[in-house]
Amino acid sequence: MKAEIITIGTELLLGQIIDSNSQWIGQRLAEIGVNLYYKATVGDNKERVLDTLKNSINRSDIIITTGGLGPTQDDLTRECIGEALGLELIKDEELLMDIRDYFDKMGHEMADNNIKQAYLPEGAVAIDNPEGTAPGILINQDGKVIVAMPGVPIEMKAMMIETVLPYLKKKFSKGEVIKSRVIKTCGIGESSLEELITDILTEQTNPTIAPLASQGEVKLRLTAKANSEEEADRLINLKEAKLQERIGEYIYGYDDDNLEGVVAKLLWDQKLTIATAESCTGGLIGDRLTSIAGSSAYFERGIISYSNQAKMDLLKVKKSTLEKYGAVSSQTAKEMAKGVRNLSKTDIGLSTTGIAGPGGESLEKPVGLVYMAIADKDGVESYRYQFNGSRERVKYMTSQMILNLLRKRLLAKS
Repeated sequence: MKAEIITIGTELLLGQIIDSNSQWIGQRLAEIGVNLYYKATVGDNKERVLDTLKNSINRSDIIITTGGLGPTQDDLTRECIGEALGLELIKDEELLMDIRDYFDKMGHEMADNNIKQAYLPEGAVAIDNPEGTAPGILINQDGKVIVAMPGVPIEMKAMMIETVLPYLKKKFSKGEVIKSRVIKTCGIGESSLEELITDILTEQTNPTIAPLASQGEVKLRLTAKANSEEEADRLINLKEAKLQERIGEYIYGYDDDNLEGVVAKLLWDQKLTIATAESCTGGLIGDRLTSIAGSSAYFERGIISYSNQAKMDLLKVKKSTLEKYGAVSSQTAKEMAKGVRNLSKTDIGLSTTGIAGPGGESLEKPVGLVYMAIADKDGVESYRYQFNGSRERVKYMTSQMILNLLRKRLLAKS
């Protein structure tokens, strides 16, 4: 069973809109055991949309399209599906009534071009759109399933969750339960992580293990097939136990967890408060820590001390320290962390100072060099990292590493 996604819209080809639909659909298909083989993007051109659909029908069992279902002239998906399958478009009077009712409820007069949305290829059924006017299309012909949905993510997701996924699961399920769990790690690169678990990756059968590296972390997706959810969970738990033995120190969370959320929970649980003194990260760490609802319980303040004068005035960094060691140094990072902790009277003070680039480097201190420090009642520790990449990447990696260091420090003291 091969699935394919076609995203339709010239704005996607021009890079004006990022295709987040394919990523989300691909993840949902994997969860129900549908294998995604192909993905295509095509502009609002009838000839090319039609050609892409015909190719997909020849090679795939399930074709899912997003985009091109609206009322305007460049919305061509329904016409192309009909032509690709040799089917006439027929007006669905009940569907047209539903569209009129939607406009009435919104207090708007329906323009005549919306009538187009009530036409379906012969034999197709409409997919209800609880978030908009454009209904989707579902057709099953000669063993091929074609699903067409609007390109607006909130509309597409609602239709997938309420109609498409249950349909596909019922039609193609072999009575198997498929469950996945994502293990998230930080503080180790993908190649180093794989070296630690090479034998586990080699022997994988059920569940399977799929490593995925992203900025500042590596994920391991465990997917099990079984006759029941309990059996699938048991298989995943056994494999996870092996991974915990090898790489437990790097595992920070699961599935939808993020590092700032995990750190926030540790601060909550231990009833600790924190303040940040940021230079090269420019407030990014404070932003991440305060993105969690209820962050006022643990986050007291954040200071962006970019200049040397700010470091001296606000954080009481010694002038002699800056003159002898420079702003980008272990000594300065330590004084920043202690300074913000003393100023805010919090349990923890955290600091970053570095060279984010692209300029400002020297032979001794290249772009990407960062010092960070954590101060608490037991003292202060500093850490040195050398990152590469863009200014944005250096800033993000700095925030990721200091949050992970804080996580490990909090766990050690719990």
